[in-house]
Parts: sequence; C-alpha cells; structure tokens
Amino acid sequence: MRIGELAERAGTTTRTLRYYESRGLLHAGRAENGYRTYDESDLRLIRQIRTLQDFGFDLEETRPFVDCLRAGHPAGDACPASLAVYRRKLGELDVLIGRLQSVRAEVGAQLARAELEASAEVPGGPEPRCELNWEDES
Repeated sequence: MRIGELAERAGTTTRTLRYYESRGLLHAGRAENGYRTYDESDLRLIRQIRTLQDFGFDLEETRPFVDCLRAGHPAGDACPASLAVYRRKLGELDVLIGRLQSVRAEVGAQLARAELEASAEVPGGPEPRCELNWEDES
C-alpha cells in the first residue's frame, strides 16, 4: 500500500509517517516509480506506536516495541527491552500519582479550611485569604 492509504488506515497523516521513517521506526519499501510502499506489518507497527503514545509514551520509548514486532514476535511487548520500558513507565506514573495525591490532599485541606471560615464569617470580618503554596516539584 502507498503512504496515503497507510496513513488513512492508521488514523494518522503522511507527515507523521515520514517523521517516523526519519526516526528509523518505519521502513518504507520503494516501488519502481519511487513511491513509498508498505504492508500490513507496517500498519501493525504504526498502531503499536500510536497506542503507546496515547498511553503517554514518548516516541523513543516506542522503539523497543517496534523492534520486538520486527523481530517476529506476535506482540510488541514480548521482549525484555519492551518489558523494561513498561517497568520504567510504571515507576514514572507512580511518582506522578503520588504528586497528584499530595496536591489533592492540600486542595482538600484548603477547601475544608475555607468552608469553615466561610461558615463562621460575619459581615465586616477579615478579608478572605489564599494560602495555597504552588511549588514546581519537577
């Protein structure tokens, strides 16, 4: 199939496919007229890349999965390198979840304090205040 058909079937653009090719993730065959040609295995690779990116993996993190599929494995996550990327990504997600839980707890505490103060407020009382301390923890 040609690049336009592959892009349409994969739900992406020809520009994206050319970018993947420039990064070495996709290898096009060439027809006699010089047009790029692809087959069903290329469609499978693109779908694997897009699924992983939808899950938050960056393009380079998809490489072991693509390599695994190219090596003939029926699933891109059947190889040790793919499993290592999964483990690393889970660790990153655990850190992010921890940060979000911390922020949620702080926002909850601020809400409880604000509600308590608002319920006890009298006309002419103190001005409302905001004590949220947003720090960049990255």
